[in-house]
Amino acid sequence: QVQLVESGGGLVQAGDSLRLSCAASGRTFSRYVMGWFRQAPGKEREFVAAMRWSGWSGDSTYYADSVKGRFTISRDNAKNTVYLQLNSLKPEDTAVYYCAGKSTALVTYSPTGYNYWGQGTQVTVAS
Repeated sequence: QVQLVESGGGLVQAGDSLRLSCAASGRTFSRYVMGWFRQAPGKEREFVAAMRWSGWSGDSTYYADSVKGRFTISRDNAKNTVYLQLNSLKPEDTAVYYCAGKSTALVTYSPTGYNYWGQGTQVTVAS
């Protein structure tokens, strides 16, 4: 079993920054694909970012076009924590942000491919 707990959301103004954290327990995620998704009211859950462990040379990262250049995914294996740095936030970034993991090394962009989920953390960006 894997437990994921997100934190770091809040209410900010457009242009501000936030850093979301996802603490994992139960199993190591060093070989997992870890991702961030978000869901706004009335909309489907959408892919935001993901990373795959690539060995000692570093991880591979992937981003949705809507957040590329503004958001950064990273992790600290010693703390079993994945981060999402959100910069230059826009009102359209308002959503519940979810941390997710999958037990295979293939990076996918649909939430159906992920088998571990956190409870979500709310990010609200005021204009």
